[in-house]
Amino acid sequence: MNRLLPIFKKTELLLLDVDGILTDGTITYTSNGEELKSFSVKDGLGIRLLQIAGIKTAVVTARQSEMVSRRCKELSISPVFQNIKKKNEVINIIENELNIKKENICFMGDDLVDISIMNICGIPVTVPDSCEEVKNKALYITQKNGGKGAVREVCELILKSKCLYESVINTFICTENHN
Repeated sequence: MNRLLPIFKKTELLLLDVDGILTDGTITYTSNGEELKSFSVKDGLGIRLLQIAGIKTAVVTARQSEMVSRRCKELSISPVFQNIKKKNEVINIIENELNIKKENICFMGDDLVDISIMNICGIPVTVPDSCEEVKNKALYITQKNGGKGAVREVCELILKSKCLYESVINTFICTENHN
């Protein structure tokens, strides 16, 4: 883990896949045909902690989902790239519009469609239940599964690598005596 801190320290953007990373990969349909997804609030707080520290967050997914739009809006994640079949193509957009170099992008993905972007971003990360081909491309495999705290784990790793973790979490801890 300590050998990875210098690598994560260069992170300027955390780019996230959705299904299998922000969720556990399960898609549920109601009898009306509506799609349901579950997101971890712990992952959400991790994303907020990064944003407080000035680290950008973005999402890229091969699917289109109103639930993803809603969750990203709640968490102030931007940009959000949906219905992207060739995920590596968003790297040029990020470099040009956000002025972030690909070597400073930490990308979390879990399946074959993510390999193209893992090949070109600086910090490819995956989860334990990803496919072997993705694990072989990852610099880091989280302890937690997607939708179960993996994103929070990476957020904390990024903050710790930049020596920002303590100061950021202190924004949530009241130090005044309220007797």
